[in-house]
Amino acid sequence: MTDAPSPYRPPSPPELTWWWRLLDAAGQEVSVSSEYAGQRFPSQGDAESWVGEVWRELADEGVTGVTLLENDREVYGPMSLEG
Repeated sequence: MTDAPSPYRPPSPPELTWWWRLLDAAGQEVSVSSEYAGQRFPSQGDAESWVGEVWRELADEGVTGVTLLENDREVYGPMSLEG
């Protein structure tokens, strides 16, 4: 008797551990529209690409700086969004 092969299991999705803390000029967190709030990313590069694409829209919502975090670890920032 042979062992039947185990059923295929798709890879689990990557953990979305990277995120941006969105800040105003006083360094306080800013509430933004749901389109931009709570965004999480699987990698640092994905997070950086996203903020590079939407920084103008974030600035229009009152965000003047961002800090990158991996889970609860601050990676860098605050980084200014003011040109």
